[in-house]
Amino acid sequence: MTDVPVEVLRSPRRRRTAQARFEQGRLLVMLPAGLEADEEARLVADLVAKVRRRIDSEAVDLEKRARSLAARYRLPRPEEIVWSSRQMRRWGSCTPADGRIRISDRLASVPGWVLDAVIVHELAHLVVPGHGHDFAELVGRYPLTERATGYLMALERLDAAPDVMRPPASPG
Repeated sequence: MTDVPVEVLRSPRRRRTAQARFEQGRLLVMLPAGLEADEEARLVADLVAKVRRRIDSEAVDLEKRARSLAARYRLPRPEEIVWSSRQMRRWGSCTPADGRIRISDRLASVPGWVLDAVIVHELAHLVVPGHGHDFAELVGRYPLTERATGYLMALERLDAAPDVMRPPASPG
């Protein structure tokens, strides 16, 4: 995805919406004409990141991963587990009443052991809704929980940092 050329099209007919799609081997970003340079750069970066998350998430079979983790750590299987592009403040969420789990697509490109820790965390909520001692015991079955928590804390700090402090995007 990092080697895909990005082409920006500015349209005077487009008023408020911005959009991106793949077309003929390039990422086509369509924007309203007349945007300030910094606003245009922000929109392009946001749309490229959104498309990258979608592509990365399509490469991960969440249902298969959740089934495997549930069996390995003796946790219930969810009724449904899906990627969510709307979760920008949480890594995952669970609705124990209907067995549904949503995982932020921001995790689509993290190492598998980090994603697994988040899935195990949400699977544990199918048994214990809160974050008390019983919940911690269930989550603790996954041996890399503490390490993954540190990774996610660092990732949150990077997300909150100004762009000048952000490292370059990793390839792939």
